Amino acid sequence: MPQPVRDLTGYDLLLSVAELGSIGQAARAHGMSQPAASARLRRLEAEVGTALLERRPRGTRLTTAGELVASWAQAAVEAASNLAAGVAALRADRHGHVRIAASLTVAEYLLPRWLIALRATDPDTVVALNSGNSAEVVTEVLAGSVDIGFVEGPDVPSGLSSRQVARDELVLVVSPAHPWAHRRRGPRAEELAAASLVGREPGSGTRQALERALEQQLGVEAPAPALEVSSTTAIKAAVTGGLGPAVLSARAVGAELAAGTLVRLDVTDLDLTRTLCAVWPEGTLPRGPARDLLAIALREQ
Repeated sequence: MPQPVRDLTGYDLLLSVAELGSIGQAARAHGMSQPAASARLRRLEAEVGTALLERRPRGTRLTTAGELVASWAQAAVEAASNLAAGVAALRADRHGHVRIAASLTVAEYLLPRWLIALRATDPDTVVALNSGNSAEVVTEVLAGSVDIGFVEGPDVPSGLSSRQVARDELVLVVSPAHPWAHRRRGPRAEELAAASLVGREPGSGTRQALERALEQQLGVEAPAPALEVSSTTAIKAAVTGGLGPAVLSARAVGAELAAGTLVRLDVTDLDLTRTLCAVWPEGTLPRGPARDLLAIALREQ
């Protein structure tokens, strides 16, 4: 390999500084002392030939050049991690175990294909999965009862680090018999805000995303749902039965839209896109199968 990239340790440290915000935290995440991490980063700067870090009293951030180098290094470091994981799996006497908590949207529509890819890396990896709303996932990650979590809420609480793993679109759906289904145009955001919706319970990422969109884009507070249920399947059944409109992930209603049992309406003056994120305790980095799962999710964005 070319001389400047034969050792990826410095690049991996650089990515950790970008993620965690300080050399000290990056050093702890890599199991090394801060002086050793600082020396390795200075060596990387010497190899690249320019300053990559701006050291401040309250932390460290990447320079413009550092951000550019980090963006180039991301794929190489992830590929090296995958290679190391594969080699380790061949040598290991015991295979990995990963504990996952995921929101319902991620658990139902994204996680299955990620787990298939993880199984291809190591067929004997043992997976334990808990699914619930985003607030419940956050609680499990903060408690240390899982290795990695996946949430769909608009904000990541303090105490957690995160990476975006997907983008998602929320859509308004109604029964074919609903009056809105026969209009030439979908309802405006003000009508949606005033409607009696079928929705998820407090703590749901989908509900939080809708509430945040109405608050930030219209300055209005979303009313509590007329009917609260704890699963996407139950919401779809309620909407199909004529109990009211609902806002759900587009991933969750594809089959119903194709079959004509639900009708999608565009709310043209409201942006309902959101990000889905992986989360883990701040000051650490996912390890073992959790790291491999995160790499797979990032690769498949």
